[in-house]
Amino acid sequence: MMSGNEAVARAAWEAGLALASAYPGTPSTEILEELTRYPGLTAQWAVNEKVALEVAIGAAVAGSRSLAAMKQVGVNVAADPLMSQSLAGVVGGLVLAVADDVGLSSSQNEQDSRFWGRFAHIPVLEPSDAQEAYEMTKAAFDLSEKFETIVILRLTTRVCHVKSLVTGAPLAHR
Repeated sequence: MMSGNEAVARAAWEAGLALASAYPGTPSTEILEELTRYPGLTAQWAVNEKVALEVAIGAAVAGSRSLAAMKQVGVNVAADPLMSQSLAGVVGGLVLAVADDVGLSSSQNEQDSRFWGRFAHIPVLEPSDAQEAYEMTKAAFDLSEKFETIVILRLTTRVCHVKSLVTGAPLAHR
């Protein structure tokens, strides 16, 4: 049993994640918290969402797989590097995990991050449960590298916090 956030972290690690940067905010906080438990990667908190994305961009431009995680209002803060890098591209896979707080359980406003993908002309994957979060995280890294672009993994509060069985590789995989 794992939550959607735990499934994202596990899949990112299995996919060869080198660096993760995030700004804490429910419902996305547990992604980075979980990543700190896995060996062979750097997981760090950033002072804000813009810096979190910029750090991940730096790693991806250098050819490493990276992930930035934040809640929906954080994408507003990270809009400048998101829009700029969506045009410039990346070499290593870069996944932007955005957790939308549908229904405002822990946010001051409700936003739909899928529009950022449309605005930036980048792919958006939207899992509906923890198993899909696991599978789509891996797919997001592959898509990012294939098309040399940032890929948004759009999560919701329910997907982030749901607990369900997730079928994946054995823990000793990497």
